[in-house]
Amino acid sequence: MYKQTLPLFLCILLSACDLIDYHPYDGRLTISERDINGHNIPLIEAATKDKDTIRFVLMGDTQRSYDETEDFVKHINTKKDSIDFIIHGGDYTEFGMKKEYEWAVDILSKLDIPYVGLIGNHDVIGNGDQVFNKLFGRENFSFIVRDVKFVCLNTNAIEYDYSHPVPDFGFLKEELQDSTRHYSRTVIAMHARPGSEQFDNNVKDVFQLYIREFPSLQFCLNAHNHQLQVEDLFDDGIIYYGCSNIAKRNYLLFTLTPDDYTYEVIDF
Repeated sequence: MYKQTLPLFLCILLSACDLIDYHPYDGRLTISERDINGHNIPLIEAATKDKDTIRFVLMGDTQRSYDETEDFVKHINTKKDSIDFIIHGGDYTEFGMKKEYEWAVDILSKLDIPYVGLIGNHDVIGNGDQVFNKLFGRENFSFIVRDVKFVCLNTNAIEYDYSHPVPDFGFLKEELQDSTRHYSRTVIAMHARPGSEQFDNNVKDVFQLYIREFPSLQFCLNAHNHQLQVEDLFDDGIIYYGCSNIAKRNYLLFTLTPDDYTYEVIDF
């Protein structure tokens, strides 16, 4: 009897293994994408190196809006010849779960235009920041498009309970002192802007003074607030441009010329 039932028991046990699902915060990814920013930044820099006019998109807060994100991808792919790159301002997830990351990245992987991703406050929940690091790379990074340096920052201080340097002034200092790459203008990008509940507003004035040290700071970019915003936050001439969440079906399109820039709100 034992010898007869053992094979049946083993078959049931082995087939049950397919039913095992790991904890949503275990961080073990089932998709192949890794270091998305590290892969796409060289593509962006190489493709824009000799261009006089650069066009890029700012969008963000795609959490729970998978249908709208798919429609955005389809729409943007029809404009692949006129847009150089995309900045995702963060919040791919609602709860920082790996499955949410995987769903979002799977949709965005169908883009015909390279994109870089910032980390949002929802993306930090649980061990979401560790998943972000695996998928996208460092939370603070920069790249250069022709003569413009894009400095991309983690500004979600509250999610770290002030135990993490957010914003990271050490990183900003390194970027300011970096003389290995030539650029003459700067754009600062972040998820949560100064004044928001996520930003460490104890240092917001110092932060603004610090980023103004970058060569010819053009403007700042942010997501998080789920609405279009164009504001001179510090009354110093530096405009903060905030994009809507993707559920509102629009994004910001920026055009950089050698001497100036313009922006448009594009519905899809």
